[in-house]
Amino acid sequence: MIAVAVVGAAGRMGKTTCAAIEAADGLELAARIDLGDDLEAALKGVDVAVIFSVPDAVVENVLTCVRLGVHAVVGTTGWTPERLHQVSDALGERPDEGISVGVLIAPNFAIGAVLLMRFAAEAAEHFESVEVIELHHPDKVDAPSGTARHTAEAIAAARREAGLPGSPDATNSGLEGARGADVDGVRVHSVRLRGLIAHEEVLLGGPGEQLTIRHDSFDRVSFMPGVLLAVRRVPGFPGLTVGLENFL
Repeated sequence: MIAVAVVGAAGRMGKTTCAAIEAADGLELAARIDLGDDLEAALKGVDVAVIFSVPDAVVENVLTCVRLGVHAVVGTTGWTPERLHQVSDALGERPDEGISVGVLIAPNFAIGAVLLMRFAAEAAEHFESVEVIELHHPDKVDAPSGTARHTAEAIAAARREAGLPGSPDATNSGLEGARGADVDGVRVHSVRLRGLIAHEEVLLGGPGEQLTIRHDSFDRVSFMPGVLLAVRRVPGFPGLTVGLENFL
């Protein structure tokens, strides 16, 4: 039995995660943790913490888990290279106490979204042009989404490895932001619309053809198989892992 704590349990993702853990075989919901709770006290006896806290608090939450020897599965977005280095440094500095702590930071827990990222990276070297569109509910605080950034970075790496130039673009005038964000040379466009949950399209174009790869999450339960998979596997992956695809 794996004892699991959910950090950010009162949020939309936190509530869904708590219900999924309670219904899962071999997992026990040991603690629901939210703003104002004593994190260190709540993590006593916990094996894995699932973290869906706000971006301003997530680094400290993860560092606390590392210090206490609690594995962490993190769904909060807004990670920068500097924040990732903080976590990897903490994991490297942890004294050898016979415990190898694993931390997974996943831009998206939907299996379909993970497959989209993989398919897009494989297809990117075969098309002259590629752009990413991500669509989310208007309560999302970051743009572009972590999933879209992760997708664009994978596409860019695949195109560099294939020796391809950037997508052609003759734009020399326009309103600021009209061409979206530039993520490693890949354009990423963000839509925020009431009624949406989490959606992403990768558009790939060549002479006379277009390939569209799209994933839609219509309900937050779509993320739960990935969350449960991560909770069960993170103890076997010591150190920092970025992306659920590494557990598949």
